Amino acid sequence: MRKSWLGLLAFALCTSLFTGAAEQDETTLRVMTYNIRYNNPGDGINAWPNRKDHVAEMIGKKANADLAGLQEALREQIDDLAARLPGYAWFGVGRDDGKDAGEFTPIFYRTDRFELLDHNTFWLSETPEVPGSKSWDAAITRIVTWGKFKEKASGIEFYHFNTHFDHIGRQARTESAKLVWKKIQELAPGRPVILTGDFNVPEKSEAYRVLTGATPEAAPVSDLQDARYLSQSGHQGPTSTFVNADWTQTREPESKIDFIFVRKGMEVLSHKVMDDQYDGRFPSDHLPVVAELKIVKP
Repeated sequence: MRKSWLGLLAFALCTSLFTGAAEQDETTLRVMTYNIRYNNPGDGINAWPNRKDHVAEMIGKKANADLAGLQEALREQIDDLAARLPGYAWFGVGRDDGKDAGEFTPIFYRTDRFELLDHNTFWLSETPEVPGSKSWDAAITRIVTWGKFKEKASGIEFYHFNTHFDHIGRQARTESAKLVWKKIQELAPGRPVILTGDFNVPEKSEAYRVLTGATPEAAPVSDLQDARYLSQSGHQGPTSTFVNADWTQTREPESKIDFIFVRKGMEVLSHKVMDDQYDGRFPSDHLPVVAELKIVKP
């Protein structure tokens, strides 16, 4: 009888260990991209002091984001959010000097879930390692912030790139898309990759086509895909991510310029554009995009 009991216990332990190991082969996470609008006192009722609590709530409570790639964030705005988002850390640099000057494209992440293994910033220019540089027909200096993460429970490693493309230069946006894909190939060959950002382009643009591998202009051809069209539960919310002048309505049709891209092989469980309002207004002039992803250990 004792031998039988011990045998059953050993079997149960082995089964538990096997099941636990299988569960560690994949992980799910919620990713957000959000242009929070820079701190412009001229925005009046929509100025940052009136909405910083709402932006923080969108990230931490309503989206429950594990990773959030932000755009147009000035250092004081990042500090405001960090104070309101316990359990998160962030990294990034100002685009003007590679330190604190100018807008950031920071990445916020949950410290209980992820270990940050490496991170850096490059400039969207012909000299990407030179802080403050810009090229082509770009009107403003633009950057990409990236991080290499390890999910603590599973040990799965992946990369998150976050950016904000130029709002004027068409050539700059196309060349930026090529550069982003080139850097992904260099930094994360064959690894799981998430790319978030305000790309300032619609889906019909050349830059979007480069990023999604629909044009031969990028060599090798990108293997990124728009998370919206991979979502197993379809898309939820508006199809626009840019709002009107008083921040009360979305711009339609299809004013979608904020995207989450993932590398082929990653599953997208859900995809949503959040349109929560406070007192009849959105917390920013952009709507956040959120996707729930499943990453399988390579």
